[in-house]
Amino acid sequence: MRTIDKRVAPPAKLAASLVARAPTLTLAYGARCKSRFAAALDTGEEVGLVMPRGTILADGDVLVADDGALVRVIAAAESVLVVRARNALTLTRAAYHLGNRHTPVEIGIDYLKLEADSVLEEMLMRLGAQVERATLPFHPEAGAYGGGHRHGHDETFAEDYALAQQVFEQRHGHAHDDGHGHEHEHEHHHAHDHGHGHDHAHEHGHGHDRSHEGCDSCGHDHPHRH
Repeated sequence: MRTIDKRVAPPAKLAASLVARAPTLTLAYGARCKSRFAAALDTGEEVGLVMPRGTILADGDVLVADDGALVRVIAAAESVLVVRARNALTLTRAAYHLGNRHTPVEIGIDYLKLEADSVLEEMLMRLGAQVERATLPFHPEAGAYGGGHRHGHDETFAEDYALAQQVFEQRHGHAHDDGHGHEHEHEHHHAHDHGHGHDHAHEHGHGHDRSHEGCDSCGHDHPHRH
């Protein structure tokens, strides 16, 4: 069995006729991420791939076997979700939530593409995106997934989604509160100034040893904030 252990970079330097005559190796995205595995060329020949660890093969890559023969990689058509939206904000939110899941995503000018996943499909539709199931080659962005990717059916999905939604809502709400929220806070903190000549609301964390001095003569409680 022949071993394939090198990738030509860049393949454009090779004569087009040589690349065109090379046997092909059709692989789905998951297989293109593996470094060592047995595969079959499209001719039916069994080969072994032994690539440097961390290699992610792409459609059109040209590989070299141990006997010097060339092999061309083809990205296999696989089950994917194609995500579009009526506006850029919705598509951006969809990309954010997928990124929060460390999901491999192919990014186009007006679409996102990811491996088919029913739970992620539901999430995207809830965000207002248009989701279409298709069978197409998958070319996700490289080098952005850290320790791997998670699908929507992972047990932490609901927690991650709820947290992401909460952060979005908090940031969205904060934008409307700016300009008057701090004003109310300052009015509240200085409410006692007019009656006693000093402020009984302690905001700066000075400790309990200073906060009760002289309070017995006032006849009422004073809030102590730390």
